[in-house]
Amino acid sequence: MRALLIVLDSVGIGNAPDAADYGDEGADTLGHIYAQCPDIALPNLCSLGLSELMDKDNRVSPRASYGRMQELSAGKDTTTGHWEIAGIILEEPFAVYDRFPDELVRKIERDVGVGFLGNYACSGTTILEELGAEHVRTGRPILYTSADSVLQIAAHEKIISNDRLYSICQRARKYADEARIGRVIARPFEGEIGHFQRTSRRHDYSKTPPRSILNALTESDAEVIGVGKISDIFAGEGVTQSYPTASNFEGMNRIAALWPELSHGLLFANLVDFDMLHGHRRDVAGYARALEEFDVWLGTFLTTIRPEDLILLTADHGNDPTFPGTDHTREQVPLLMLHAGESRELGTRQSFADVAATLGDYFGVQWASGTSFLRQ
Repeated sequence: MRALLIVLDSVGIGNAPDAADYGDEGADTLGHIYAQCPDIALPNLCSLGLSELMDKDNRVSPRASYGRMQELSAGKDTTTGHWEIAGIILEEPFAVYDRFPDELVRKIERDVGVGFLGNYACSGTTILEELGAEHVRTGRPILYTSADSVLQIAAHEKIISNDRLYSICQRARKYADEARIGRVIARPFEGEIGHFQRTSRRHDYSKTPPRSILNALTESDAEVIGVGKISDIFAGEGVTQSYPTASNFEGMNRIAALWPELSHGLLFANLVDFDMLHGHRRDVAGYARALEEFDVWLGTFLTTIRPEDLILLTADHGNDPTFPGTDHTREQVPLLMLHAGESRELGTRQSFADVAATLGDYFGVQWASGTSFLRQ
């Protein structure tokens, strides 16, 4: 039995019912991309039911099952979204800071033996514009956060080696636990002053999650293979093999290479470029191109699956590139399921955890949270 779960990072499909609580009323990642890029062509996603969800003209008869999902946990970040997809519903949200408490920063500085620049909320590109030159001059890493529960540390690769940066972030992780911070992220960058750019060699250090469907699957002797930042998001818990990637292109190639080798288990992939390169940067045209590139790849990949396989496509949150600011948006997410030749409407699921329940149902593994949509 083989299952593939692809998270199209940030590909939301309209504001969640509680979006106003997050300042996101009116957000609609896919809808607004379609509105600004009317010539966007996603024939393969539409054939799986996306055109039904988007209520578009010239619909095609879907060959898969389709619906939407709402997030039950509070938050709109990567960790919360992925954890709920894996069956972990957070009763208490991760903490979000405009700046980190002085005591927390001092603890980390004493442990790692270096002082930080920054310590305020800022976008990843702007923080390099504001503090990159001072970092090069002083050698002090840059500490910053965002509207998500993240503690990010940036350093130029020629000033602080990646190994040293990773070590600093690993040490910071234990203090981040005390502050209920979801992720510590190492953010290496390169280039000359005035032309800094982040590299693909980031590394995420997540809080260790409670037991998830990934643990349940591995305990049943199923493989759980993570592609992209999956292992980082789950702190390695429940993941038997991990293949980090630097781009959507690399991730899609890795999925295609691993899929024929999988005999019994889950291939769980995150494709991050939608969010990292286009959502946060409010690059509507780039987001549309990335979706089209995925759609072309998907058309080829779907020729390799068998009727008994389970294919699930969804997202972890929104990041509307037309919306004010640079942060994620609280949205519903699409849900597309290809299995056994079925095509039906899945409705609006009340929790992302329905994915975990469906995986448990498919593999014959007991799982408590969520409601399976595998069968009619």
